[in-house]
Amino acid sequence: MEQNELLKRISDLALRCDRNGCITNSTFLTPAECYLLETRKTPIGEAKLYLTGGREECERKVAFFLPYYLEETDFDIAEYIKAVKITSFFGKPGHRDYLGAILGLGIERDRIGDLLLFDDTAYVFCLSSVVSVLLQELEKVGRVSVKTEQVALSDVPAPEKRVKKISFTVKSLRLDAVTGDLFGVSRTTAAELIRLGAVTLNYTICEKADAPVKEGDTLSVRGKGKGRITQIGGRSRKDRLFVEAEIYL
Repeated sequence: MEQNELLKRISDLALRCDRNGCITNSTFLTPAECYLLETRKTPIGEAKLYLTGGREECERKVAFFLPYYLEETDFDIAEYIKAVKITSFFGKPGHRDYLGAILGLGIERDRIGDLLLFDDTAYVFCLSSVVSVLLQELEKVGRVSVKTEQVALSDVPAPEKRVKKISFTVKSLRLDAVTGDLFGVSRTTAAELIRLGAVTLNYTICEKADAPVKEGDTLSVRGKGKGRITQIGGRSRKDRLFVEAEIYL
């Protein structure tokens, strides 16, 4: 979704929440769209924005707007987001297989959130409007037979977070410099990858080699993986900045 279109849609949801005093919500947003909403500087009315994908670890999230009288702790997301467990028999389909089978049922991508795989079992977060389709119509993923059942959001196991912690120093927090050290390539190579559109900064392609990187930013390079800047410290005697990061394995 284009940025202006997203912001207009979100503003409409917030205004409707304010005007009618009721909960409003979007469909599932991409990580880039979530980041845009989380970091926007201008408020959207008096409604309270609450982003969730069903669990804290989810990357795809729904934007909820809560009226003034409702706090997050009193809001039951289970009324809007459901979890479906998919068990496969005699095979272990991959992420693309599951997603392809689900979309093949006519379900639009933004009705589906994160899809988590655990050996012969997968869990998918979805809007309540499509849960019955998954439960009644999803019988095969590729050539593998599957069984579906709805489970509580709290019953979805947390994915194992496997990361490698690294530290390095940079002269400046330019995107090309940080990308080079984070992914083990030269700054020249990093600059070329950025120029080719192979680098994302906070889930959005960034083609500016001098774009600033800050603590908490997520970077990824096509074919090389994804990492996050966890801490930016002081300067070394050679006037280089200390950076700590983690690479997702």
